[in-house]
Amino acid sequence: MERSDIPLLSGWLAALPLLQRYEFTAGKAEAALEEALRQADMLWVCDAEDMLGRACGLAWVMPRGGLGRSAYLRLLAVNETYAGLGIGAGLLAHAEQLAARSTKDMLLLVSDFNVDAQRFYQRQGYTQIGAIPDYVLPGVTELLFRKRLAGS
Repeated sequence: MERSDIPLLSGWLAALPLLQRYEFTAGKAEAALEEALRQADMLWVCDAEDMLGRACGLAWVMPRGGLGRSAYLRLLAVNETYAGLGIGAGLLAHAEQLAARSTKDMLLLVSDFNVDAQRFYQRQGYTQIGAIPDYVLPGVTELLFRKRLAGS
C-alpha cells in the first residue's frame, strides 16, 4: 500500500456496512492506515484495472499483533463492487505467505454475527479457538481464529 491509496481506501472502507457497525468512519480509517504505515504494519492493496489502477481490496497484518507472538490479520476488506471475485482469498494467501517468513501462525477476530466471514476463513484453513464477549462492541462476541502457516 502507498500513502496515495489512503483517501480512496478510507472512502470505500467507511461505506462497508460491517465497518459502519463498528463506527469506522473515513476519518478513522485514514488515521488508522496512516498509523499502520508509521508502525511498519504489512499492508497490501489489490488494484482493479477498470478503476484505473485504484485500490479495490486491502489486507492489513500486524506482524506480532497476535499476543506478541503471531501475525494478526487486522483487516481484510474488498470493495463491494468486486466482492466474490477471489480478491479477498488472493490477498489473504499473499499475506499468509509473507507472514510465514517470520511467524508460525496467523490470528484474526470475526464478529459472531458475521457468518459469511466465518465460513470464508474456515474455507481458508482457519479454526475457531476462542471467543471474547463484548470485546469491541457491547453485545457482540468476537471469535478468535487461528491458522498454522505453511512452512512452520
